[in-house]
Amino acid sequence: MPIWYNQTCDDVPLNDRHCIGKRLFIALLLPLSWLYCVIVQMRRWAYQHNWLTSVRLAIPVIVVGNLTVGGTGKTPLVLRLAARLRERGKTPAILTRGYGGAARKWPQVVRPNSDPAQVGDEPVLLARRSGCLVIAGPNRVAAGNLALQLGCDIVLTDDGLQHYRLARKVEIALIDGERGFGNGHCLPAGPLREPPRRLESVDLRLYHGGMQRQPQMHLIPSAAVNLRQPNLTRSLAEFRGQRVLAVAGIGYPARFFNSLIALGLDLELRPYPDHHRFTAADVAQWPPLPVLMTEKDAVKCAALAGANHWFVPVEAAVDAEFLAQFERLVFGNGEKNA
Repeated sequence: MPIWYNQTCDDVPLNDRHCIGKRLFIALLLPLSWLYCVIVQMRRWAYQHNWLTSVRLAIPVIVVGNLTVGGTGKTPLVLRLAARLRERGKTPAILTRGYGGAARKWPQVVRPNSDPAQVGDEPVLLARRSGCLVIAGPNRVAAGNLALQLGCDIVLTDDGLQHYRLARKVEIALIDGERGFGNGHCLPAGPLREPPRRLESVDLRLYHGGMQRQPQMHLIPSAAVNLRQPNLTRSLAEFRGQRVLAVAGIGYPARFFNSLIALGLDLELRPYPDHHRFTAADVAQWPPLPVLMTEKDAVKCAALAGANHWFVPVEAAVDAEFLAQFERLVFGNGEKNA
């Protein structure tokens, strides 16, 4: 777990040698952290008071984002909300940054067979799972205009709470109920993209884990899918009683690992950095065990997979009242500025 979220030094003596280095490292970064906080707040103020101009599309924009970096579960939530909009007869487009993609031309439409090395792993996952138009690109306004040209009548952004140039109708903040806001500092001394008081201005809050706060979102794992033969599935219960290698290259690997441990699986853990580009050398270092990985990792590992390599799809389960509030905001009147 990153040092921002490490709680092991919170309740120990100040002279504990193990924690002195961690505290010193964070202390050295604090001036940059304070400067970062000031800059992001001034930038938001500039958009609010029209010193910088935001662009409003002719269709509603729904932003799903968070205040902290990495691993809160935005992508499964976007998939759940996209499905809800389609049930209500809408034609949503999903906008995503395309982080890690090497494409030279943006924005671009992402298809289920797109190369994740070009457009990023999350966009390909969204294209495969959502049934919606998925557009990747760092310029959300350009991506939104492309969605409008291609016939969509509403936009969902996967991340983008801090992308103020694109005006939005609804803001949803997904909060990590397990890790909270870490040490409470902005980048680079902490995990925060904006100060916590930013939550006072969002339309909806949703907590992922941490039962003390409502409304809640939980990720429900389903049967494992074979990477080589996607029509072949196994229940996770079938992996009990044997050693299993768990692989995760996501923002918070512990959440994936813990979900498997809770099902009674005996795991050997292999965490990687978020958006890790897996290679044949990586796979060659894995022991000859059944492998369970996240769906996002499977997007990049399909061509490298062995016969006993599987991924675990997840579905976002959210409180009914949250969905009801979401629909009232989306289908009601009124717009929201940045």
